[in-house]
Amino acid sequence: MKRINQYKKLFNVEQAIELPALKKTYRNLVKEWHPDKFQEGDDKAIEAEEKSREIIDGYHFLISIAPETKAKYLEEYTKVSTESGISDFQHKGLLLEITFGDGSAYEYFGVPRTVYQKMVNSDKQMRFAKRNIFNSYLYRKSKTETEE
Repeated sequence: MKRINQYKKLFNVEQAIELPALKKTYRNLVKEWHPDKFQEGDDKAIEAEEKSREIIDGYHFLISIAPETKAKYLEEYTKVSTESGISDFQHKGLLLEITFGDGSAYEYFGVPRTVYQKMVNSDKQMRFAKRNIFNSYLYRKSKTETEE
């Protein structure tokens, strides 16, 4: 959740993420912080390099959790979360990453440790995840195992 809030603040997103507004803000930020605007060796050049990476990462991240993106890939997500079994999962902070049998992986944001512990201790982890995680938390598709 911290990461979401950080990127929303960077792009001045108040409520729902709207792709056209996000794209416009992204372009303006990239123009402002593009490393080529600064001379090599300048302190601002180093800052611009870091800031431009953050802008690019934030843009791709916010696109991945935008309602339009989720709607576009809902059928794929539904198929994966109902037909593929869970092959691996890990929890860090409030982030739960689940890797499915087909190699796709999804990140779920805001998952408390208590819910994670219940999933770990469940006899039927897939059933527990279907009922308590898949449609209860904000999610996004993360890298597949073949990309890593």
